[in-house]
Amino acid sequence: MRAGAQTFFLFVVAGLLLSGCDSAPGRPAKGSETIAPDEILDFNTLFAQNCAGCHGAHGRGGAAIALADPVYLAVVDEDTIRKVVTNGIKGTSMAAFGQSAGGMLTAKQIDVLVTQIRARWSKPGILAGATAPSYTAKTPGDVAHGEAAYKTYCESCHGSDGRGTQKGSSITDGSFLALLTDQELRTMVIVGRPDRSAPDWRNNLPGHPMSDQEITDVVAWLASKRVSAPGQPYPTAGSTQP
Repeated sequence: MRAGAQTFFLFVVAGLLLSGCDSAPGRPAKGSETIAPDEILDFNTLFAQNCAGCHGAHGRGGAAIALADPVYLAVVDEDTIRKVVTNGIKGTSMAAFGQSAGGMLTAKQIDVLVTQIRARWSKPGILAGATAPSYTAKTPGDVAHGEAAYKTYCESCHGSDGRGTQKGSSITDGSFLALLTDQELRTMVIVGRPDRSAPDWRNNLPGHPMSDQEITDVVAWLASKRVSAPGQPYPTAGSTQP
């Protein structure tokens, strides 16, 4: 090999070796370092990866309640939201996200989610001077009184038996009730479902707010509609499938 060609060859080899220093196997290329999952602190990323699937891409609701609802944020305090995100809600689709409860998120990541949800989506004065019902029930509910309150405030949209009308969905379906705790039902009665045009406790017919006790009683009536085996019954012995 001639001297000039040999020099050029060595130059090329050296260049290739140097260019590979920042992209060795098992090491990210320069400028493309990845962040460990438990070090992500960007709200948009955390929300998209952990919350949007149920609560909507912008927190406006979907399979689960809207988190971007300022009425909801005025009723539920920050510590309650943090506990729900961390520990989940047993028996429902709300999983535990905190590492302390078997989830994937650190306490710092959960703090980012909770504080930013309130900072971005709450609105001071949204209740316009109204006193919100308590987040949790203060007294036991009465089923008979709840049925009467249901007829006053809810029947016009959800029907006489709660099975739904063109204005509102079924709220006494066994499968629906099996997916929600009494607390979740109470929250829905209080804050409504803005993503589905369902009003909050102030704006149901007949035009005046539901009382705290009426909300408690309606939830008791709804809970009384739960069944032991929700969904379609299994075929009995000897029956034939259609």
